[in-house]
Amino acid sequence: MSVGKILVVDDDPQIRRVMKATLVGHSYEVIEARTGEEALETVPREMPNLVLLDMNMPGIGGLETCRAIRAGSDVPVIILSVRNTEKDKVAALDAGADDYVTKPFGIEELLARIRAALRRSPSGDGATHSFSSKELDIDFDTRRVRVRGNDVRLTPKEFELLRFLVAHAGKPVTHRELLQAVWGPDYGDEPEYLRVFVNQLRKKIEANPARPSYILTEPWVGYRFNPPE
Repeated sequence: MSVGKILVVDDDPQIRRVMKATLVGHSYEVIEARTGEEALETVPREMPNLVLLDMNMPGIGGLETCRAIRAGSDVPVIILSVRNTEKDKVAALDAGADDYVTKPFGIEELLARIRAALRRSPSGDGATHSFSSKELDIDFDTRRVRVRGNDVRLTPKEFELLRFLVAHAGKPVTHRELLQAVWGPDYGDEPEYLRVFVNQLRKKIEANPARPSYILTEPWVGYRFNPPE
């Protein structure tokens, strides 16, 4: 029985072959694409549960492919790249990726990242079902967010990050606690992930993202959701 359908996007046939054999051996269904253009045709047709996307490909390239996927789908995307700088990771996350894995990687690491990307975080204390203010309405059960009367689409990771912050409204939440709650227990040392995703959330829900009123930064600690009076 398949535990999920994964689209592997890489121009190297040997890498696709190895990835497919490994993932199928762990009960995933695997489909393949050789280029970004082929991936963009495959995603709406096959509706994968996750995309493994090589950053360095001929044609439109991994980052542009990721942006195009994200424009029409909330499917989790993990970028695979030989580059290991924070600048490259931030660029991938800004393009809409959920995670970034540096080549070469161990298969257990990749499997853990896949599980983290596919998981859904608990709702914090289990009691937070909705939030409502003058400008922001969130229904956590239906995953619907409205800002100043307009529906706003959040990616799965953006939504889980917002859910966890709201569940702990008024309290500073550390970087490590947020990372482990939203991405999983293997995370904790990736503050750049939070910077990117918090910036994305602020652009979507704040009247003035440069001077946020809901998601506040706690210097050297983390972030805090500030409910209006």
